[in-house]
Amino acid sequence: MNESNPSPLMQQDHRTSLQVLSDMDDRMATPAIQNSSIEAPSSIETLNGHESYERGTALKNVGLFKQAAEHFETASQDPMYRLKGLAQMGLCLKRTGKQDEAVMAFRRALQVPAASSKERVQILYLLGRTLESLGRIPESLETYRWLRRESPQYRDVAARIESLSARRMPPQHR
Repeated sequence: MNESNPSPLMQQDHRTSLQVLSDMDDRMATPAIQNSSIEAPSSIETLNGHESYERGTALKNVGLFKQAAEHFETASQDPMYRLKGLAQMGLCLKRTGKQDEAVMAFRRALQVPAASSKERVQILYLLGRTLESLGRIPESLETYRWLRRESPQYRDVAARIESLSARRMPPQHR
């Protein structure tokens, strides 16, 4: 992967995230469906990208990050959901303490060619913050600098670059 030339970013989907669970509750309340032989898919591999993404979103919103990450990974296999799936998977992995795996998911998301500039900026920020939390200062600085080229005024990137740069300099050069 070419880390100096990231391509995409992810935009968090804030649609009704519990809509999938709500829809499931509605179906369960319908007597005709309760008595039918329709069964839920036995594994997440049988779901399409949209279904996997929606289920991942619902799981994430109720705090089931590990299960949500699995659905987002499945969603990312669908080209229409690749970027969003990878970015959301990275967020879930980060929440479960799997920062190294989150870094890999964010980097994979940055390779998706269809990402908008706004999405790329958001993912770069998530990647930078994750690298920073791992103490990987040179990589986080590189990421923040790339982000600053994309969007100079984004959040606290300038302050983060300054702070991290100061930590890297030997005391006699400060």
